[in-house]
Amino acid sequence: MEETGRPVKISVIVPVYNTVDYLERCVDSIRRQTWRNLEIIIVDDGSTDNSGALAEKMALMDKRVRVFHKENGGSSSARNLGISQAKGDYIGFVDSDDYIEPEMYERLLAAALSENLLMVQTSRDEIDEQGNRMEDVCVPPEQAELWECEQFMRELLLHRGDCSFCTKLVHASLLKEERFPEGELNEDFNLLIRLLPKIPVLAILPEQDYHVFYRYGSNTRTRNEEEFPQVFTDIVKNADRVFKVVERQYPKLMPEAMRFGLFQRLDYMLHIPISQMNRRNAFYIQVRDYLRKHRREISTSPYLTKKNKQYLLLLGRTPVLSRRVHRIIKKFKGNA
Repeated sequence: MEETGRPVKISVIVPVYNTVDYLERCVDSIRRQTWRNLEIIIVDDGSTDNSGALAEKMALMDKRVRVFHKENGGSSSARNLGISQAKGDYIGFVDSDDYIEPEMYERLLAAALSENLLMVQTSRDEIDEQGNRMEDVCVPPEQAELWECEQFMRELLLHRGDCSFCTKLVHASLLKEERFPEGELNEDFNLLIRLLPKIPVLAILPEQDYHVFYRYGSNTRTRNEEEFPQVFTDIVKNADRVFKVVERQYPKLMPEAMRFGLFQRLDYMLHIPISQMNRRNAFYIQVRDYLRKHRREISTSPYLTKKNKQYLLLLGRTPVLSRRVHRIIKKFKGNA
């Protein structure tokens, strides 16, 4: 497979932070790709374990591996450094605790070149810490499909689409000017909604070639009810960003965009610790007031379930009381 008369090269970017126990499995799965013309860019984001040393060791084993070390700045910062160093025609991303099937990038590249696409997506599954396959977060299609970007945007707004860049192969031209937002979580969604208007069509493949390793302690994966990960704030901010994109680019999707904004705020309100639900928390007050202002949209939305609507209306009217009742219900169900 060639582009402009030469073999296509893929750059695979792996941001690393303290994942020494999983990094070798991850990188080995990339090294075993059937599409051999690739480079593996490992960005050590200030790891305090032996991840950086292990990355250097793997670079000695395979000349396609390039390693960069930087001060800790988060996944977006590491990915952005990788993008700036990438030499490939297409760019992919693999998180350092995940792993992929040997045929993944060859399949993605074949789909991209056959239809002259700027972005293609594989399907994924999730594996827990005990090695068990979890329920699919994103249901794969039965066969390869071509979607217009407006259709893909609609699926994202209905929480049926996959916003992760780890499942995607992206033409390098798309990332010449755009980058992941640094200092924010939910960063994949943030970048994707900026890129979609530039992509007429993308392909979605049915093979679950990307394996997400679901481990507790990262972002939203926490067992401590009193912790409030930043991601729950950032998903609300991104809901407002996508609302503006839809308003400008896809006006027919405004009902779905409204539903998305309400649902993200529901997620926020159901996770914020009750101790932080007070007048000193300006962001919480904004979320509460938004729910109060949009009672009509909550009640009439065709995309919210009856249970969603009940929770949203209650959390807008009596948020603290509603959360206390919700906590009691959860504990009761947990003990049942």
